[in-house]
Amino acid sequence: MRRLIGDILLPRATAVALWAWVAFNLALIAWVGIQSLKDSRDVWLHPFALPTTPRWDNFSSAWQAAEFSSAALNSVVLTAFGAVLIVAISAPAAYVLARSSRRVAAPTISYFAMGLSIPIQTILVPIVVVKLSVYTFMEDWVTGWWDNRITLLVFQVALSVPFAVFVLTGYMRSLPHEIEEAAEIDGAGPLRAFVQVIMPVARPGLTTVFVLNVMGLWNETLLALLIAPLPEERNLPAALLGLYSSMQYSSDWGGMFAGIVILVYPMIVLYIWLGRRIVDGMTAGISR
Repeated sequence: MRRLIGDILLPRATAVALWAWVAFNLALIAWVGIQSLKDSRDVWLHPFALPTTPRWDNFSSAWQAAEFSSAALNSVVLTAFGAVLIVAISAPAAYVLARSSRRVAAPTISYFAMGLSIPIQTILVPIVVVKLSVYTFMEDWVTGWWDNRITLLVFQVALSVPFAVFVLTGYMRSLPHEIEEAAEIDGAGPLRAFVQVIMPVARPGLTTVFVLNVMGLWNETLLALLIAPLPEERNLPAALLGLYSSMQYSSDWGGMFAGIVILVYPMIVLYIWLGRRIVDGMTAGISR
């Protein structure tokens, strides 16, 4: 009887629970989209009904009230540069660690894994101290000018590299050594073999790390509030918090939901488009 429960009922119950959780999240995403097309009265009186007249102007009012133009530009630039830098730094490091036979390689990978377990809340004070020190040093002694968004980009990359190296190291280990040996026979040096052979073969893993970091950087809020607090420096999540502060006094809840859609829906579309590649890249190192 216990074997019957373990072999049949438990997997089915797990599958039902997972599908229920997926359905709940999809319903929540759809509900937010529906609320963004209502006025404030319909949001409160008919929260589960379809909008009688879609209010597409909610998006324009939210965009203008939160100054999303500059915030969107900041998010796009920081996310694009950050994700590219993370992959550019992590890919060579992961390849060296995956192919190295030295004793120090395994402990180094463990240290990268340990970096994932440190909550960012525990290092907020050092981050703020470093941010102020860098700003003062650059402005007073070097250039006479400094932008906090550069500091934010550096911290985002530094805090994201451990995860990228950890994931890519497992993927690089799954690649066969024969492709490097073939490149050496053709006269390619280590650098050329890495750029022209390993990088194209490792594209699924690199795509996975790139997309996951795009999502993480796009949704970054805490660091943005601490390091780049000025209105012209804010990214979209920080601007959305400012929108909430203003909309709750004006009671424009439809505009508030429209701001959430502007922030969240692009990442949902990105994951739907590349979700299969992300899963393949995460599981390739295990299946090979």
